[in-house]
Amino acid sequence: MNLEIIFVIVCMIAMLSALVMDIMRPGMILLSVVIIFLCTGILTPTEMLEGFSNKGMITVALLFLVSEGVRQSGALNVIIKKILPHKRVSVPRALLCILPPISGISAFLNNTPVVVIFAPIIKRWAERLKLPATKFLIPLSYATILGGMCSLIGTSTNLVVHGMILDSGHRGFSMFELGKVGIFIAIAGIIYLLMFSNKLLPNSRIDKSEFEDNPKNNLHRVEVIIGARFPGIKKTLGEFNFTRHYGAYVKEIKRNGESYTNDLDKFTILEGDTMVLWADDTFVPTWGDSRVFLMVANGKDDIPGESKAKRWFVTFLVVFMIIGATIGELPFMQEAFPNMHFDMFFFVCLTTMLMAWTKAFPPKKYTKYISWDILITIACAFGISKALDNSGLASLIATNVISMADSLGPYGLLAVIFIITNVFTELITNNAAAALSFPIALSVANQLGVDPTPFFVVICMAASTSFSTPIGYQTNLIVQGVGSYKFTDFVKVGIPLNIISFLISIFLIPLIWEF
Repeated sequence: MNLEIIFVIVCMIAMLSALVMDIMRPGMILLSVVIIFLCTGILTPTEMLEGFSNKGMITVALLFLVSEGVRQSGALNVIIKKILPHKRVSVPRALLCILPPISGISAFLNNTPVVVIFAPIIKRWAERLKLPATKFLIPLSYATILGGMCSLIGTSTNLVVHGMILDSGHRGFSMFELGKVGIFIAIAGIIYLLMFSNKLLPNSRIDKSEFEDNPKNNLHRVEVIIGARFPGIKKTLGEFNFTRHYGAYVKEIKRNGESYTNDLDKFTILEGDTMVLWADDTFVPTWGDSRVFLMVANGKDDIPGESKAKRWFVTFLVVFMIIGATIGELPFMQEAFPNMHFDMFFFVCLTTMLMAWTKAFPPKKYTKYISWDILITIACAFGISKALDNSGLASLIATNVISMADSLGPYGLLAVIFIITNVFTELITNNAAAALSFPIALSVANQLGVDPTPFFVVICMAASTSFSTPIGYQTNLIVQGVGSYKFTDFVKVGIPLNIISFLISIFLIPLIWEF
């Protein structure tokens, strides 16, 4: 083991510690590590910047805008109202109506806006029918994660791995190739939720401020979830004057299933906290689309004021994008147009342009709807992956993994790669987890002399299997606040789902993609 490998190991341990401790945003942590690698010669400037021009990363950026166009059209609001039962039914029956369509939608749209729109509507629907909302919100988040496993664009992780595969000189994934195993995990996951989530999840927890008198006639109840860009994170409410900044009064704070209403000035604000506010009619229009809050809900189910024709047009564009990318990758299209690449990147570029010029989202504010920290995390993840390869650390880890699991063969190593990736995902971010696992998986496949595709697929599945903690996936963090869930609620329901995903992946992936 040379000094370069030791230095990279120290940097990786420091990076993982900083991510777990949430010292700063993931993008800045990864960017700092990449800059250190640049300064020490482990990465060249070209290698450092490759991730920022990668097609997978840019596709993720454009898909944020496509998802925003769909959100602002009101199409998702219409869909959720149509699939929700209109009369009181049992919890499993209601879940059967809700979960499959949500998984289908999430296979093609960013999960976060789906959950942001659906969660408050489902909560109010459940309360109206006297059903416990807590029986539906964790399954909502899990259904979006399960749906994301079924297509190339279902989650940013799939696109990140796809980009790394192309950079390594191998053939990437087609639009629905990951669905060959993802659909089975999604079906099994939904069946599991239908059978067991009702028994494992708690009954609704009543907000302490729910029945308090309105202090002024022009104020009403608003619920917000604190996002990463909130300027008062890690400050007390006494230090950060919420009313002066946002013109609203904090009545209650919810965290990890506990509700706090007393001595709020001494309460330290953290990302993911849910605040119950008294606010006037200007609060939601002003802050509803702000990245300061992950979600803003005012107790109304109003559909955005777009025309029905515009909703149909936006829906047509999304369908056009999906069908176009699927057909464009078929052999006859590649033969007919040898100089053109009708892939997902081509069609998402076209769709985004059409949405911008038809004002499906406000084109003058387009930068507002892109999650820049996620993009920087993804771009830097490519550099870190390259550093692991350049230093020889990926090859060293692969050699040790193979020697430890030598008697298990490729199947056992596939299981090891899944577990490593999944643990990283639950502790840090899914994209960073994929970046750390990819060069190790590629080195394992090269040293075994087998096709690396099964290892690439297992990284995609494992990086998306984030069910057992609320911190591993942003949608889990959102529903934790809306449903007042405790950390243990995710552990009880999520660990069996992690195991189900693991078993199906290890069994099916080698049958579909041979070593």
